[in-house]
Amino acid sequence: MNSPELKAFILENSSLFWYTPQDRKEDIGPELLVETIMNYGDINSIRKLIKLMGIKEVSDVFFNATGRKKLNYYPEIYNFFELVLKKYA
Repeated sequence: MNSPELKAFILENSSLFWYTPQDRKEDIGPELLVETIMNYGDINSIRKLIKLMGIKEVSDVFFNATGRKKLNYYPEIYNFFELVLKKYA
């Protein structure tokens, strides 16, 4: 999953993962990556995430979040991306 492009993307957005030790940032999984970029990233980082992962994979990660993982999204963020991904994925 973590291609060289995704690893570079994570490092570009390193400040969003401030709580993750620097030597473990390249090991960030797709669930945490999508959640963090959607909650805290800007529109350019969201576009780049979709370009790198593909809208289908981003959609799968987003909609497969259940329980506590689903609650980690801000309600307005979840609502917005639910509408967008249902329309375009």
